[in-house]
Amino acid sequence: MAGKISGGELLVRCLLEEGVRYIFGVPGAQLLTILDAVKRIGEPRGLKFVTCRHEQAAAHMADSWARVTGEPGVCMGTVGPGGANLVPGVYPAWADGVPMIVLTAQNQTWRSYPDHGSMQALDQYHLFKPITKWNAVVSHWERIPELIQHAFRVATSGRPGPVHLDLPSDVLYERKDEGAVRVYPPYRYRATKPPVGDPELVEKAADMLIKSEMPLIHPGGGVLRAGAWREVVEIAEYLGAPVVTTLGARGIVPEDHPLCLLPAEPGAIMAQNEADVVLVVGSRMGDVDFWGKAPVWGDPDRQKTIQVDADPTMIGYNRPVDLAIVGDAKSTLAALLEAIKKRTEKRKPHPKIADYKKAQDEWMAGFLKQAESSEKPIHPLRLMKEVRAFYPRDAIACLDGGNTPVWAYYVHHVYEPRGFLWAADSGHLGVGLPYAIGAKLAAPDKQVYLITGDGALGTNIQELETASRLGVKITLIVVNDRAWGMIKGAQKVSCKGRYIGVDFSDIRYDKVAQGMNWYGERVEEPEDIAPALERAEAAEEPALLDVVVSQEAHLTPPDLLTLAMVWLEGCTPIEE
Repeated sequence: MAGKISGGELLVRCLLEEGVRYIFGVPGAQLLTILDAVKRIGEPRGLKFVTCRHEQAAAHMADSWARVTGEPGVCMGTVGPGGANLVPGVYPAWADGVPMIVLTAQNQTWRSYPDHGSMQALDQYHLFKPITKWNAVVSHWERIPELIQHAFRVATSGRPGPVHLDLPSDVLYERKDEGAVRVYPPYRYRATKPPVGDPELVEKAADMLIKSEMPLIHPGGGVLRAGAWREVVEIAEYLGAPVVTTLGARGIVPEDHPLCLLPAEPGAIMAQNEADVVLVVGSRMGDVDFWGKAPVWGDPDRQKTIQVDADPTMIGYNRPVDLAIVGDAKSTLAALLEAIKKRTEKRKPHPKIADYKKAQDEWMAGFLKQAESSEKPIHPLRLMKEVRAFYPRDAIACLDGGNTPVWAYYVHHVYEPRGFLWAADSGHLGVGLPYAIGAKLAAPDKQVYLITGDGALGTNIQELETASRLGVKITLIVVNDRAWGMIKGAQKVSCKGRYIGVDFSDIRYDKVAQGMNWYGERVEEPEDIAPALERAEAAEEPALLDVVVSQEAHLTPPDLLTLAMVWLEGCTPIEE
């Protein structure tokens, strides 16, 4: 005879059926039935609850888990403050199209929607609506399986993204006969094989590409979510076509591959402008793609565009297209490759690629020279070069900060898919440390390191304790310029050095780390960077290197003005 189970246990059973490995969150009284069920039935089946020091970090960890594994991450917070604290962690996942299941406790059904003066009351349904693909209030015990299933269905279909379920505490605590509902495995209620693009359109795309004099492939985050990097490389190699990824999707093609051009550098821009056919896959061509506009790209009346995307609303989002294919990147590109092979022999790399590579190399030469600098305080390019040279190609690099990821871009190349974690579309600060923790849990056999600005680190520095408690072996490199460097640089350029609100005192982050059971070391000499990295990786505990960099050099990376032009387009300059 079936027994009675709580709504919390029913929810955990649903998550187990989905294969969830971790729930990241902060405990709360309304969540006790979920936590107890994780302890009783979840842990024996491999489900763990990771308690964090702040809900924002919990959401970032779930986000990171999804970026590395391709599976939805799960995070959780209690009603009111806990739910509100999740918001800044959910936003970067929404901006980058990362699948996530966000669970919030809510006051009892009879006390909420609308609230009538309850403590910690918060309309979490409307709070999360702008930053999720879909959300719902779970108003009855019987609807838990149905709504969990729909949450996973929505999070993983089309353009992936976060979804949110608001869980009233009386529903979580209610006990009913477990036989009253059925919990199905994913294959029983949703498509587990994503859709292939229309065959006729795939054939047309193949014709356009083989007739092209100079095709170019532009893959974005959708390729990473779909796991379609091999297909991108095979098509590029078969057509001899250059590849320029979006900034957030670096690593789809190794950045030392003969056909790869670094995004946004002169060679890539030349190729983008001169190509006669562009294959855009899994990208909406946002602002750091200059919206697909000339002269960074060719005139759309001259340059033909094929766009492949799982979400029909992303087609022609910022640039008109000549051929639209709605379909999963992996299966659609596999079909496209097959169609291309039927029509033509494998081609040699286009001769112009040598010119584009030359332009890229000439542009890079100055940065590489600066990266050899022995100046003190340390030049940020020297730090980035040393870190990239130290770690293996398949290590997972997390980037966080304002100017820090910009400096890293020049000499810190990416060679593996899902090996580069950065809040690309949101630019959200504070993701780095939680991203590194989530990445190490997702890929325990890989080395994971974080390069972060000191301002960004301060946003979630409390998670140092989480990492040491979990025993995750990560290395954190702090680019310590004692300032909100990007904004101070902008004030230097736009406000003639009238600085306000941008300077910090000198904090010994190495000692903060030691207080949270990390290995900590301050680095002030450029020749000490590599030996310090050796010591950090040799330590049994997670390690933090507090690297003092030149504040003056760090303020104004070469592309700061370009970024400002994108972000402040149309704004009137500040008066002197």
